[in-house]
Amino acid sequence: MGLLVLVLGLILFLGPHVFVTMRPQRDAVVKRFGEWPYKGAFAVVSIIGLYLTGKGLGMYRDAGEIVIWSPPRWTRHITETLMLFACVFVAAAYLPGEIKRRLKHPMLVGVKTWAVAHLVTNGDLGGIILFVAVLAWAVYDRITLKRRTDPGAPPIPLGGWKNDVAAVIVGLILYLAFAFPFHSLVVGRPVFGTTAFGT
Repeated sequence: MGLLVLVLGLILFLGPHVFVTMRPQRDAVVKRFGEWPYKGAFAVVSIIGLYLTGKGLGMYRDAGEIVIWSPPRWTRHITETLMLFACVFVAAAYLPGEIKRRLKHPMLVGVKTWAVAHLVTNGDLGGIILFVAVLAWAVYDRITLKRRTDPGAPPIPLGGWKNDVAAVIVGLILYLAFAFPFHSLVVGRPVFGTTAFGT
């Protein structure tokens, strides 16, 4: 049952994000219902999907994880390192500098890094479904960005190296926040000092 709720949550969360890439269909919906009703529905469905994803993952774990493979203990160090980069990439999306210029879409790079990092240390079916789904969406979204002809949202002007320094600092703060209070309190698994990084 937990896996079904997890999959439903992923569909509701990732579905609207996939719909965004379908520009003619999205524009038709916005034209018919209005921009703010569309954004409101997008937010509501995404939040419900995110909640169901977390709820389903918890139910699945409570029922007993289905182990596909058991990652070696040392892989957690790979995950811990990759997650630091993921946090910096996400920060660079809002503090654009040389990092953003080189990566072009640091937010998507950060999401992909997050997914790969967790796949390294999660060998159970639920974890694999979650992280592969998010990784697949991020790859798909990056591909569609190359083919979109509409201007989209106005780009954030690129800054200089100071923005890169700020992105590293903010990324480090995010990393520590996720690693210590968030992961233990929300996910239920501490990051450091465990045999596996967990989800």
